[in-house]
Amino acid sequence: MSDFNGRFGTSAFPARADMSVDAGLRAFMLGVYNKLGLGLLIAAALAWSTVNVPAVETALYRIEFGRVIGFTPLGTAVQWSPLVILLFSSFTMRNPTAKGASLIYWLVVSLIGLSLGVVFLAYTGGSVASTFFATAAAFGGLSLYGYTTKRDLTAFGAFLMVGLIGLIVASLVNVLLLHSSGATFVISIIGVLIFAGLTAYDTQKLKMVYYQVGGDRNALGVMTSYGALSLFLDFLNLFLFLLRIFGNRR
Repeated sequence: MSDFNGRFGTSAFPARADMSVDAGLRAFMLGVYNKLGLGLLIAAALAWSTVNVPAVETALYRIEFGRVIGFTPLGTAVQWSPLVILLFSSFTMRNPTAKGASLIYWLVVSLIGLSLGVVFLAYTGGSVASTFFATAAAFGGLSLYGYTTKRDLTAFGAFLMVGLIGLIVASLVNVLLLHSSGATFVISIIGVLIFAGLTAYDTQKLKMVYYQVGGDRNALGVMTSYGALSLFLDFLNLFLFLLRIFGNRR
C-alpha cells in the first residue's frame, strides 16, 4: 500500500474558517486524530504479530534462510485487498453512512497492518522504532501547520496530486524495468516531500469539510472515518519512504 493514497473531494476555501475555530471543529478533529491514533496502534500490533506468530508468518510470507523472498497467495491477497476495497467502495457507496465508512476504515487499516510485517522482517527493530517516532514528530508538525495556517493550500494540493501520480508511475517503472537503487533513493526523497505536503493539505481540507457539512451528523461521521484514513495513508507512506532512506536492513 505504499505509493498509494486515497483522497476525498476537494472544495473551495470558506472564508469563515479563517475567522473562527469553534468547539465543534475541535471535537471533529479530535475524533479524526483519535481514530487515526488507534488505527496506527492496531496496524503496528498486527504487523508485529505477523512476524512473531509462526503460523501467521508462514501463511503470509515466503521465507528462505531467514529472509523474505515474497508473499504467499494469501499474503498477496491481503496486500492488495485494501486497494480493491477502496476502489470498490468509491464506485458502490454513493451515499455512505457513518457506520459503513467506519467499517471500511477499520477493515483497510487491519489489512494494511497484516501486510506490513515485511517491514519488521526487512529492517532492524531499532531503525523501525526510531523512524516511526521521527515520522510521528514530523507528521504532528505538518498537520498542525495545515490546521492553523490561513493560506489556502488547494492549488498546492492539486500540484501534489499530479506529483503523486508521477511518483507511482516512476515507482512501477523502477520495480518492473530499472531495478535501480539510485532511482529508489531519489523516488524515496520525492515521496517524503509529496506526503509531507499532503499531510498539511489533507488536514486543512478536513477543516474546510467541517464547515461545509455544518450540523449533518452522518456526514461528519463519514468524514471522521475518511479523514482518518487519508491521514493514515499519509503517515504510512511518509514512514515507509523515510525507512527506505534511513532504515538499517537486516
